[in-house]
Amino acid sequence: MKAIELQEPGGIDNLRLVERPMPEPGRQEMIIRVKATALNYRDVEIARGSYHTAFALPLVPLSDGVGEVVAVGAEVSRFKVGDRVCATFWQRWVGGGFAMAESSYQRGGPIDGLLSEFARLDEQAAVLAPEHLSDVEAATLPCAAVTAWHALFTEDRLKPGETVLSLGTGGVSLFAVQFAAVAGARVIVTSSSDDRLVRAKALGAHDGINYRKEPDWGSAVLALTGGRGADHVIEVGGPQSFVQSLRASARGAQINVIGYLGGNEGAINPLDIFRRQVRARGIPVGSRESFEAMNRALVVNRLRPVIDKVLPWREAAGAFHHVEHGSPFGKVVLDHTR
Repeated sequence: MKAIELQEPGGIDNLRLVERPMPEPGRQEMIIRVKATALNYRDVEIARGSYHTAFALPLVPLSDGVGEVVAVGAEVSRFKVGDRVCATFWQRWVGGGFAMAESSYQRGGPIDGLLSEFARLDEQAAVLAPEHLSDVEAATLPCAAVTAWHALFTEDRLKPGETVLSLGTGGVSLFAVQFAAVAGARVIVTSSSDDRLVRAKALGAHDGINYRKEPDWGSAVLALTGGRGADHVIEVGGPQSFVQSLRASARGAQINVIGYLGGNEGAINPLDIFRRQVRARGIPVGSRESFEAMNRALVVNRLRPVIDKVLPWREAAGAFHHVEHGSPFGKVVLDHTR
């Protein structure tokens, strides 16, 4: 079978199309024909060698994808040939708290990802793809969607009428907008683009703040909420935006720390956390249990992911570069049927 490997550290241009042996299913394993994969910023960092953990190479990238089961091993009971499944990011985090996750079992590094024609999955590390979604749409779910869901509902118990502040218009942020809106929350979005704010409102956001025009956007959130602030913050900017997220937070708010798109340098005064009595919690994607709960919500509400761009899978390097420099509105997907 064909696969794309990252063969050397230090750059997206080190991705190579190679021939690999066809995988065979072991006990409680299955083989899927990969239909589509999706990129996350983590994948870009791994490829260019800037991720906080170095993985053994060569490595097949990408944790997110969907495929059709074409073979099953002994004692497989959760799936059958013909089923369409999404892989989970954490291969051994079925449910419960993060203590149940094992860092050595993350797909796309250190375990080979899905940027290939076929892939071997443990049956405990997959979920049925929502039937109403296309392959391209379903491929986007394992990291970005589960992260937003896990933050707002598994960890945070979002309630109708509360305010959610979602930073930016990337994959996690837009999933958070959609989930919060259908849950009856008030949603505020930040962006550097007025056009993107309009598009976010079409997805369910109530208010938008252009942070280039209003650099003190934390105060703008307070003004929009009558001085109360946001109850939940989807924080993807990192240390530089965290100060403003604190300013925008209601007393006792939850700040969900997810990414650092604005850089990983900056100073935070812990007294600001104390003064507002906020809780800051890292959100490491989520468990299979969260994934399955989220899929039920997607089906009931007929929600569809926001897709920025779709490329043939052999043009993976172009997709990596687009995520790195293109500031996509939503997800970037690779179609393995093209």
